[in-house]
Amino acid sequence: MAPSATFATIAAPPALDELCINTLRFLAVDMVQKANSGHPGLPMGSAAMAYALWDRSLKFNPRDPHWPDRDRFILSAGHGCALL
Repeated sequence: MAPSATFATIAAPPALDELCINTLRFLAVDMVQKANSGHPGLPMGSAAMAYALWDRSLKFNPRDPHWPDRDRFILSAGHGCALL
């Protein structure tokens, strides 16, 4: 399957960017609270970076997870897993 075009070339309005980033932050807080374990600092602090990577830089195609030329994201900080 050929890789589909990503949306990296289409810039979202700043208000939508901020909404997406804040949504990531609060989902991370909810996850830590629900698990009753962990610390939301890394996910909250890295939400803007993660959003920018996924929205503007990474090449991926969810319909073809075995696409050989896809980019991979590795988060080595275990306590930051709430970001994913």
